[in-house]
Amino acid sequence: MKTLKKRRRVQIILLSIVALAVSTALIGYAMQDGINFFRSPSEVMAEPPKPTEIFRIGGLVEEGSIVRGQGETVRFVVTDGGESVPVTFTGVLPDLFSENQGMIGTGSYVNGVFEASEILAKHDETYMPKEVVDALKEQGIYKEAGES
Repeated sequence: MKTLKKRRRVQIILLSIVALAVSTALIGYAMQDGINFFRSPSEVMAEPPKPTEIFRIGGLVEEGSIVRGQGETVRFVVTDGGESVPVTFTGVLPDLFSENQGMIGTGSYVNGVFEASEILAKHDETYMPKEVVDALKEQGIYKEAGES
């Protein structure tokens, strides 16, 4: 009688472990398309991603780089102080999007140009995405508010 209970317990534990492994694998597979990795312009230039890879890029919009094309297409350059990446975006830019301001774009890097499908901009004078701040600090460019 005891061996039957032990065997049943072991079967339930093994079945639970297999179910947990399968559900974890399914969740990971489902989230595969929803995970966007962040890269700075220096990282993009050092190791250009595949054209099919969707990721996020962030940095500062270079001064004098915004060029509005025909229709809603906008071209500009994003930099982290070390490297610069040209960006194209077709759509309506956020109201607070401007030169020398932080931004994050989602899209892919095709033929040397980041083709953005979404652009996010700062929401007040002091906001800059954490990833952008970290990348600028690594380059030695970022200064905290109030520093000179």
